[in-house]
Amino acid sequence: MAKRKGGRKYGRKASQKVEWAMHERKRGTLRSGRSGKKVTSRKQAIAIGLSEARRAGAQVPRKRGGKGGSRKRSRASR
Repeated sequence: MAKRKGGRKYGRKASQKVEWAMHERKRGTLRSGRSGKKVTSRKQAIAIGLSEARRAGAQVPRKRGGKGGSRKRSRASR
């Protein structure tokens, strides 16, 4: 990714969605998408808000590749 010159990294819609997710978490009504469990983690609430913002087409940087499943190493690196 190239260096940024200026401007906003996250759009206003993204911050609104994250604010909504944090509010829901505080009220105890924020639920995880797949399992439906109650979300208590602050980090997870932010992730859910950003995910909703992406779905709504807001300006959000793309996800970085996090913990992968079972990735095989090449022979040269062993």
